[in-house]
Amino acid sequence: MSTNNTDVWTFVEQREGKIHPVSYEILSKGREIADELGANISSVFLTPDGEDAEELLYRGADRVFLFESPVFGLPKEMIFKENINELVRRETPEIFLIGATRFGRSLAPRISASLKTGLTADCTGLEVDEAGEFIQIRPAFTGNVLAHIKTSTRPKMSTVRFGEFEKPDRDPNRSGEIIEMDPFVEESKDVEISERVEEEDVNLENEKVIVSGGRGLKEPSDFELLRELAELLGGEIGSSRPLVDEGWLDRCYQVGYSGKRVKPDLYFACGISGASQHLAGMKESDTIIAINSDPSAPIFDVADYGIVGDLYEVIPKLIERIKEVSDDEKKGN
Repeated sequence: MSTNNTDVWTFVEQREGKIHPVSYEILSKGREIADELGANISSVFLTPDGEDAEELLYRGADRVFLFESPVFGLPKEMIFKENINELVRRETPEIFLIGATRFGRSLAPRISASLKTGLTADCTGLEVDEAGEFIQIRPAFTGNVLAHIKTSTRPKMSTVRFGEFEKPDRDPNRSGEIIEMDPFVEESKDVEISERVEEEDVNLENEKVIVSGGRGLKEPSDFELLRELAELLGGEIGSSRPLVDEGWLDRCYQVGYSGKRVKPDLYFACGISGASQHLAGMKESDTIIAINSDPSAPIFDVADYGIVGDLYEVIPKLIERIKEVSDDEKKGN
């Protein structure tokens, strides 16, 4: 079962019985890197059932290391780490990619620390240079520069942000090898899950329209005004970090360097000054519309369209006008 020591590996995360989209994205990029290195690509899949293992082959994996046990139905990092580390030590891959989800960000450093190898977190780019060296690219200094990082230890580990790469095409004619592993399921008593609480989860990375609010909002209920505009446009609301820290919205709505990095077709920045931490999360949006009463706000430097005014006056007028246009279209005018 020994693999070539230039192999690229990806970790497959599963949520509620479905493979997380970031797992397909890193498989796509991993396939590209493996081809450049003349290597194979393997996926490591720990799951309560192995139904989706073949799907990974159809999406580009050469082999799938399949660990199947009910214990993997819960996000217990330590049991995942123990199984993965044993396999890594035996097979010695060159590169190991993990999605930068909440679980991935918790699991990856545990693996790297145990293996005594380096980890580059929250990568937005991966490439192979002319010398055949694996380069990990991530934002630094709140997104103002991109750091290009080489890791000397093996495996070279990276967590990769969701939404950075395209999903691979599905080819049901592809074949590969599914290697069934004997899972280690003895659970640690150091950490126990006493209760499972369902949190609100919003995939802002997939939204085409985002209407975000900042310190210009006066109270939490004012997000309903932004939500009305977002829903009219088929989008979702977002927030800058200060309001999330205040508890106005769940952290899943946070846009910025320490939140989510989004690239919608249309981004409204309402009452957002434009601090570099926030800009790092949304400046790649196709079209940015800024609404702010301060004409010197930095957000206007990156906005495609800027409206200097009170958001409590501007947004209701936008909503009214959108409704009028929608009514006219329905009437065939």
